[in-house]
Amino acid sequence: MIKNSIVPKDLQGNYDNWHFSPAVECENFIFFSGCTGRRSDGTIADNVADQSRQAFLTIGKSIQAADITFGHIVEMTTYHVELQKNLKEFMRVKDEFIKEPYPAWTAIGVSELAVPDAVIEIRVIARRTIE
Repeated sequence: MIKNSIVPKDLQGNYDNWHFSPAVECENFIFFSGCTGRRSDGTIADNVADQSRQAFLTIGKSIQAADITFGHIVEMTTYHVELQKNLKEFMRVKDEFIKEPYPAWTAIGVSELAVPDAVIEIRVIARRTIE
């Protein structure tokens, strides 16, 4: 059962138009929908570094709305168009956001993503710290 749907103000359009929650909480775990590098104005950069950074910034909006940090992430799955070509640059940007101890991570090569011209999509799972 979903305990809480997390919809940051900037991502309300995703909820309304695409009918999905940017994140949902269930039993102290928070499941985040995949984020591409699309900017809030609908444009997308033409390089993997900028797309990757934007995807992490978009995830960060839901992380902030959930009142947690990137350090709460326990699992990350990334989807890459041209995985081998883009992986090194993605990893450089990833390390700006994801710090030790590192979460589990799976990188998957795909032929295309739902957002035209997107080359990266990131989804994460976090666990809320229980005091």
